[in-house]
Parts: sequence; C-alpha cells; structure tokens
Amino acid sequence: MLAKTQRTEMNDTKNKEDNKVETKTSKQSKKEVDVRYLPGVGPATAEKLSTVGYDNLLSIAVASPGELVDAAGVTEVAARKMINAARDTLEMGFESADEIMLRRDKVKRISTGNTSFDEMLGGGIETGSITEIFSEFGGGKTQMGHIFAVNMLKLKEEKDPIAVYIDTENTFRPERIKQLAIGAGMDPNVVLKSIKVARAYNSDHQMLLSEKVEELIKKQGLNVKLVVVDSLTAHFRAEFIGRGTLAVRQQKLNKHMHVLLKLADQYGIAVYVTNQVMAKPDVFFGDPTAAIGGHIVAHASTFRIYLRKGKKGSRVAKLVDSPNLPEGEASFFVEESGLKEV
Repeated sequence: MLAKTQRTEMNDTKNKEDNKVETKTSKQSKKEVDVRYLPGVGPATAEKLSTVGYDNLLSIAVASPGELVDAAGVTEVAARKMINAARDTLEMGFESADEIMLRRDKVKRISTGNTSFDEMLGGGIETGSITEIFSEFGGGKTQMGHIFAVNMLKLKEEKDPIAVYIDTENTFRPERIKQLAIGAGMDPNVVLKSIKVARAYNSDHQMLLSEKVEELIKKQGLNVKLVVVDSLTAHFRAEFIGRGTLAVRQQKLNKHMHVLLKLADQYGIAVYVTNQVMAKPDVFFGDPTAAIGGHIVAHASTFRIYLRKGKKGSRVAKLVDSPNLPEGEASFFVEESGLKEV
C-alpha cells in the first residue's frame, strides 16, 4: 500500500514537471510564431510585408496601422488586428526598472580616443542611442565621424563589427581613415574593409539608405555597430526653402530620425549624426549659434554635443543634453593620428 502511494506521488510530481516543460515550450513557441500565422496574413501578404522589412513579430508590433496599410495593401481594420495579435504574442507591456538596468549593463561605448572627451561622455558614444554633434564649418564634426568609424573596431566581444557611413556632403575620405588606423596601431586594410560607405544625393535617398541598414543586418548578416550620417540636415536644408515648406521638412526629418532611433534601439547600434548650425540674429549676448532642425532633432537625439573652435587651433566639445550625464566640456587638438589632449 505504501509503495503504491509513493508511486502515485512520484507520478504526480513527474506530471507537474512535464506540464512546466510543456508550458515553457509553448511560451517559447508562442514567441517564435511566424508572421504568416497572424490573423489576416496569408503567404502573399507576408511576402509583401517581408519585402519592406516587416518580417518578424516585433517589427509589426511596433508599426502603426497606416504603415502596414501602405506596405501590404490591407485594410486598416486588418492592420490593427495584426498589430494587436503580434503584441499579445510578444506579451508587450511594462517591465521593472531592474530589468532595464540589466540591459543597460550590456551597453557598449565607442571611444573618442581622447581621455577628457571620453570622461565627459561616460566612456564614449553609446550603442542603442543617437549622438548628435553640431558646429560651424571646420569644427571637427566629420573628423569625429572618421574617428568613431575606426575606433568601432575596438569594441570588445564583437565579431567583425561593421560601420555604415552615409555621406551627404562628399566629405568621407578613406585616406583619413588610413591615417587614423595607423595612429591607432591598426591594420588600415582591415579598417577600410569594415566600413560600408554610401553617398546620398538628396533627402529621399538619404532616408532610403538609412532604411537599407536593416537589410545589411538581416539579409547579409553583417554585425553593424555604428551608423554615421554626415550631415543629417544638409539635404533637408537645401531642398525645403522658406517658411511654407517648414512643416513638410520637419515631418520628413522626424520620420528619418525615428528610423535611426529604431535601428539604434532594436539592433544595439551607435548612431552618430552631424548637424549644421545657423546664427540667430535676435541674440545680442552670448553665442548666437543654434543647431538646424529645431525641436525635432533636439528631442530625437539622446546626446547632443556642441563643438566649437578654441584657442590655438584646439576644439572644445560641450555636452549640451544627456539623459544621465551632467553638462561638461572637453578640450583637445585634432591631429593626423587622432585627438590629442590640450
């Protein structure tokens, strides 16, 4: 009788463990549901969605109904059902701050190569964020883009990291990359091969190139860790002239910034953008320099740095905005081998 009772208890325990395993497996399989099994999505619709980048549940869960309507030609009602089903499957909702802290511990930083500049930035520019540097011409914005593209290879525990450089003003120079690589004690050929460069000829082309970064990651399997856009606002400033076009320009710029922010957040990429400036005529005291793009660019950028010319050919970087770092300044010289302490 006692043996029978023990066997019954052992069976009950085994059944409970099996149920736990099944529940865990079902949750995992639930999260790995193919896009084709969402309500209203057949093979044809799935193919249309995949063509424009909506090939996983997360991309659909964070999309707007209008985006899916344009991408797949479905009705707005069907698009909402797809989005809600994707969100339910992924169990999207609130999470505790300690879970976010664990993710923050995995954030990596690309060094500037200068001690004081790195200290001001907490170690360098962050992956998963947009860092904006604005200055007048000759301030050193493009130099910083080249430096980050080289120092990106120094990221630890990253296999074959790649930098994507979107050049809007024909300022990318492989010769400069070679100089910086030699100065950093790296093989110039390896560094040059790790940078993918594209020349953007107008604002639409610029936006298209930023969207194609996702294709490099998904279709070509590249480990993109840095995206440089130099300059962010040059084409928008040239194409949209006068107050009558300001609203359209800001809408396009806002969409462009959100694509970059999504890339940074979803794939753990450090996004570095340079921005032009203008002189505000109504400022009588202090520095009249202001960044182009207004509040759209200001709010979308995680870190904002103002770069200005200092004494004896030096540069001064001022951290204007950051979610977690205090304002500060760092001075340095830009030399052939990189940044040198003042």
